[in-house]
Amino acid sequence: MGNVGYEPNPWMILPFGVLLGVIALAPLACPHWWEKHYPKVALSLGAVTLVYYCFFLPPPARHTVLHTGLEYVSFIALIGSLFVVSGGIHIGVRGESTPMENTIFLAVGAVIANLLGTTGASMLLIRPWIRKNKYRITQHHIVFFIFIISNVGGCLTPIGDPPLFLGYLRGIPFWWVLKNCWLIWLVGTGLLLAVFYVIDSLNYRRAPKPIRDHLAEPSDKFSFQGLGNLVFLGVILGAVFISKPAFLREALMVGAAAGSWFLTRKSIHEANHFNFHPIREVAILFAGIFATMMPALDYLRLNAGQMGNPSPTLYYWGTGVLSSFLDNAPTYLTFLSASMGAFAPADIIQQVQALLAGGGAPDLAAVAGPGSDIIRNTVTALQANFPAAVAGGKVTADQIRICVLLGNPAYNQYVIAISVAAVFFGANTYIGNGPNFMVKSIAHQQRVHAPGFIGYVVKFALPIMAPVLLVVWLLFFRG
Repeated sequence: MGNVGYEPNPWMILPFGVLLGVIALAPLACPHWWEKHYPKVALSLGAVTLVYYCFFLPPPARHTVLHTGLEYVSFIALIGSLFVVSGGIHIGVRGESTPMENTIFLAVGAVIANLLGTTGASMLLIRPWIRKNKYRITQHHIVFFIFIISNVGGCLTPIGDPPLFLGYLRGIPFWWVLKNCWLIWLVGTGLLLAVFYVIDSLNYRRAPKPIRDHLAEPSDKFSFQGLGNLVFLGVILGAVFISKPAFLREALMVGAAAGSWFLTRKSIHEANHFNFHPIREVAILFAGIFATMMPALDYLRLNAGQMGNPSPTLYYWGTGVLSSFLDNAPTYLTFLSASMGAFAPADIIQQVQALLAGGGAPDLAAVAGPGSDIIRNTVTALQANFPAAVAGGKVTADQIRICVLLGNPAYNQYVIAISVAAVFFGANTYIGNGPNFMVKSIAHQQRVHAPGFIGYVVKFALPIMAPVLLVVWLLFFRG
């Protein structure tokens, strides 16, 4: 980890805490005031942090502001374009929302989250989910949708959730997550589906049987309109993998959204009750969140390296708890960098570089002395994951650090803990992951009551999500 070139005053974390507190309490204490004035609150608190970073800290702090601004632009471009394009696809659902059919819907959504990302799957499926359950929809339908489709479901591919995509960009192979996390995904998703089935069954039985018989329809039947938007959806997902030149990725996303908006029939948008209020709310609140969380993330970066030689347990809970309230993508990168610094010291990197200096196949049998097993395992991982770089003698230090973690089973567990925690714990609050707040906002727009910030945590995250996270730790990371 190491120094970032400046050290913000810890008191500057306060605006972030205040913003979280206001987001949690204001909708309960003064909902009408909050609905009218939340832009002023979020942007004012963000401005306090920006002024501090731009005018009261050394020049490197301005690079952090610029980098955070670029991350925010990318975040909004992705969230906004998926919101617009999914709003142009109308999935009509006819059928009775039985507990089993609802559970199957969520299970399929969990798989789709790995293909479209948790944001894409959430934006595509939340409206048909609400329509499907319209005659008995309650808070638990919205919350479990967020738990499963907006978060835990997307743990199998780098497309699934932004932290995993950042890991892919740092050199973690595309299929590594699926290979190493599928069983954890199955346990986490399976437990949540089982709990949902029980709760939804109780809710289903509360409706008097005559009403159920009157409202009951045949098994689910789906109809689709606006499927031409799948082309725009493909453009957005393809653009995710473009990093150069600057802003081409975001331009393609915005272009896809514009194309979708102008080419989609008005009747489809009307059927989806589509308007821009949800994305406007998310854009404003997350502008404040991205700005005010900079001191908190900088503090984490400055102090993560002081953890010494922690266990996977600390990485799991540390990454997880912070991913519940901070953006889970930079939190993931922070702990990944901390693990690279802890387990891939300079001497290991130098020895691996010396072994690979000649190009071609290194003589692993000649490796001896302290750390020889680590070096051999690292070279083997490099050959498997970066064969062209090894053959050309152009292996970078970061590739070596990644392969120290991936090639040695003891260290591999740390990366698994970081990956799972960043994705799973994002379900604990509305701000833990980008689509969470969007789903809440769309539900509110369609007059579906979703729990407030505190109600979400107290009534659902703590009694339901927390035990699932504990079981995952006991089964996979406790040792």
